[in-house]
Amino acid sequence: MPMPGLPVQEAAGAAHPLAGTFAEWIWLVPVLPFVGFVINGLLSLVPATRLGPADPSEGGDGHAHVEHAGGTAHDDAHHHPARHPYARLVSLIGPAVLALAFAVTAGIFGVLAGAHAEAPFVRTLFPWIVTGSLHIDAALQVDQLSMVMAMVVTGVGFLIHVFSVGYMQDDPGYPRYFAYLNLFVFFMLVLVLGASYPVLFVGWEGVGLCSYLLIGYWYSDKANADAGKKAFVMNRIGDFGFLVAMFLLFAHLGTLDFVGVGSRASQLTEGGAVVTAIGLFFFLGCAGKSAQIPLYTWLPDAMAGPTPVSALIHAATMVTAGVYLVARSAVLFSLTPVASLTVALIGAITAIFAATIGLKQWDIKKVLAYSTVSQLGYMFIGVGVGAYAAGVFHLLTHAFFKALLFLGSGSVIFAMHRALHHTGSHADAQDMRNMGGLRAYLPWTFGLMWIATLAIAGIPPFSGFFSKDEILASVFARASHSTLADASLLGIPGSALLMVIYVLGLAAALLTAIYMTRMMLYTFHGPNRTGEAERAHLGEAPWVMTGPLVVLGVLSVAGGLLNLPAFMGSLSQTLHHWLEPVTGEAALRITQGEEAHLALGTEGALIGIAVLIAVGGIVYAFMRLKPAVLLPKDQSPEAHGFERVLEHKYYVDEIYDRTVVKPVVGISTRILWKGMDAGLIDGLLVNGSGYLMRGLGWMGARLQSGQVGTYAWVLVIGVLAVLGAFSIS
Repeated sequence: MPMPGLPVQEAAGAAHPLAGTFAEWIWLVPVLPFVGFVINGLLSLVPATRLGPADPSEGGDGHAHVEHAGGTAHDDAHHHPARHPYARLVSLIGPAVLALAFAVTAGIFGVLAGAHAEAPFVRTLFPWIVTGSLHIDAALQVDQLSMVMAMVVTGVGFLIHVFSVGYMQDDPGYPRYFAYLNLFVFFMLVLVLGASYPVLFVGWEGVGLCSYLLIGYWYSDKANADAGKKAFVMNRIGDFGFLVAMFLLFAHLGTLDFVGVGSRASQLTEGGAVVTAIGLFFFLGCAGKSAQIPLYTWLPDAMAGPTPVSALIHAATMVTAGVYLVARSAVLFSLTPVASLTVALIGAITAIFAATIGLKQWDIKKVLAYSTVSQLGYMFIGVGVGAYAAGVFHLLTHAFFKALLFLGSGSVIFAMHRALHHTGSHADAQDMRNMGGLRAYLPWTFGLMWIATLAIAGIPPFSGFFSKDEILASVFARASHSTLADASLLGIPGSALLMVIYVLGLAAALLTAIYMTRMMLYTFHGPNRTGEAERAHLGEAPWVMTGPLVVLGVLSVAGGLLNLPAFMGSLSQTLHHWLEPVTGEAALRITQGEEAHLALGTEGALIGIAVLIAVGGIVYAFMRLKPAVLLPKDQSPEAHGFERVLEHKYYVDEIYDRTVVKPVVGISTRILWKGMDAGLIDGLLVNGSGYLMRGLGWMGARLQSGQVGTYAWVLVIGVLAVLGAFSIS
């Protein structure tokens, strides 16, 4: 039954198999996290402590700092932050609304699976923008793609919320943190469930706002606040592309809802300038949101936020929005081989570029950040070559193992901070050079993070192996028989580009296996470098934090079952067949009407190559890296040569600073501020007019002296001047 007061599905969709079913309650999925945001937001208005005579810092040194488990500040060894008075209530509400949202999503998913609906079900809530020929409803869409995304967002999001209960337990802003987290999930659900590009864009902008709030959550630290602003500004560049693409769509198709675009897309000329421009501008938006070259630099800096935030942003939500947008717009991208090749090529370059940087990072979260950038490149390779199901499949498996890796790193950081806090040490709790040997102290985290590492490296039978292999096989298959192979980009034949993309994908897989094994070796293997006094305080995190890791570990192992290769029998390609109503037609257009299949021998050879590369990377890391000789951070020598270049991330931030930031600041300061604002507007116009009026007033004051004799002389002079004028004339 629909909610009273909300309009039901319009008559045109009344015959839909989902009309009148539990799917009518789809609006409840985003509303539940929003309710959590409102309640936790109100609770956050209550201060954690009351300042005054009862304040525990009264009479102390006045320098008590709050310790954050995520690693931004250490507190004084003799002070402990006071828990928020409503922390228990927040701990219940924050995860509970996500659990309920997941339950509703699962129920609707089951109804959709049973109905075998081919057309999407659109639940219109109310008219939103009605002006002239533009009519946009606030509407949510239930189809195979939106429900897969909603399951990931609510399911993995719930586990991250539960983990946060333990990780952020002593933070005085606890309700504010969960309010932001709930709001983030609300906007992400609006993004994936919206039935039109404008509704999707509301969610798109909303997650951008929430990322700013969460990355800069500890805003009293300038570095954190700057990281939040950097993410916000970089995403605005991409959002410009999204807006232009929407303008072009409406100008040429007269509609912005997904159903309308799908039905009218044939009006666009295949390979024409318009549809190519739409695809490229959409991808500019994707590059900003999903951190692809050249707009990727904000994402590693996003590690400034609490570690569960990193897991939420990097694994299941915001950064995958660009991949979702391409899959959702498959009907458009399938019409433009140039834009599709661009998506795949940029994805491949980003994958290899970020993977090389990951080889020389020491901050455990920075390693995972560049890993995310690289894996997103893999996803764009998949959706770029028209293997939309393969790209979404890797999005799913990545959500499982990357959330596990980030939350596992959170457990490591939590244990390190706890140990360092006991001794008053100010060593970097996130630097792998200060870790080592942690498998003896965190056995659960050690085992589970190795599962995720094997998954991301592409070792069978872990989930990442199946999704990576499907993407690489899809690229290889389309290099010989597809519209992409027949096209060209910058004069280079598409078939040659696809082979280059395939090779770059293999190289990125090799580097992934190396840098992830490096992270595990330096964190968990070899001798412990934490310190003798700190070692006694190292231990596993509470089960409220370890429990979600176990669930994600199971999913990282079994996630590959969602889309087994075609040659593995009746249970194969489940996700591929599930997504066919949404992406099947577009995928077939790229493969010229036939399914892209490889001969069994060829596919077996490709699988063998991928496995050998993954195993080779792990073996190389074990043989080359020696945790026993690694020194703690404060004793480590400076990097030199190319290692220094990698450690400084190819100096891309510095290049941007010199070529973009400083010139813009210089122009703003010298021309716009000092020249235009202070000089022309304030100086000449505002102050100048003031000086002019002051001068006229001074003259008037001299004339209005109050002396009758002066007035008489002025009168005489005036009369003489008038008479003189008449005499001369």
